[in-house]
Formats: sequence, structure tokens, C-alpha cells
Amino acid sequence: MNTNAATASDSILVACSQCHSVVRIPSDRVNEHPKCPKCKGQLLEGRTINLDAASFATHTSKSSLPVLVDFWAEWCGPCKMMAPVLERVAQQRATTLQVGKVNTDEQPDLAGRFNIRSIPTLILFRDGKELARQSGAVDATTLSRWLDGMLASR
Repeated sequence: MNTNAATASDSILVACSQCHSVVRIPSDRVNEHPKCPKCKGQLLEGRTINLDAASFATHTSKSSLPVLVDFWAEWCGPCKMMAPVLERVAQQRATTLQVGKVNTDEQPDLAGRFNIRSIPTLILFRDGKELARQSGAVDATTLSRWLDGMLASR
């Protein structure tokens, strides 16, 4: 018997940012730049992921990692201000958090489903459930503090 084989308890599930397949990664190998076996894309690459209805469900419900979703629109000035902040958060927390973006003009059903009334609105998901939401643009420090508080308390 191979004692080095990863079991479900010492691995995480990650949704690929490119093909949206769910991949099991041994917990002790998340920092080794794992690749998706299906599309060969890098997992946990530390960038925001554009989500539609199908990929949204995969990332928020099937991944072991919490997912921060930015509901935004191209015409929204505060949304554009948030983009580099979210990219930085995605990069800094690549192995512990996925950051997704939902364009509310392209995905009005998702925006309606989550009762998005103003943008940008950030919703933090874990195991398919909404943990918290934040509306309006925030700076990187405020966002990091908010994420740390929400993730630590749950």
C-alpha cells in the first residue's frame, strides 16, 4: 500500500480557471504550480476568472476553496477601480481563494438570482453558500481586512 497517496482528507478540490473541470490536488502540493489534467492549464494561477452561469456553479459549489465573486459591468467607473485590487487579491491569495467576475450585463440571470442592486458587489462563497457581501468600491487594505474577518469567523 502506498502511504504517500493523497486521500480526500488531505487534498483540496479546485475548479480550473480555463476549462472549469474540478481537480483534486494534494494539500501539500498546492504551492508546486499544479496543472489541470484535462486542459493542461495552470491551476491556482492567481488571476481573476470570468464566470458565466455554468462555470459559476462549478467554482462556487464544487471547489474546496472559498470564491470571491465580483458582480460588475463594463460601464461602471467604481468597477473599473476595483479591477486591479481584485487582481492583486487573486495573486496574493492564489492558493487559498479564487476570485471570479460576473459581468451583470452579460449574465443578468445570475445578477437577479443574487439580488444585485448596485455594482460593484462582492459576494464571498464557500461550499455553494453565500458567506458575506460587500457593495461599493473598496481599497486593497479594506478588502483584505474584510476577507480575513469573514474567512476566520466561518
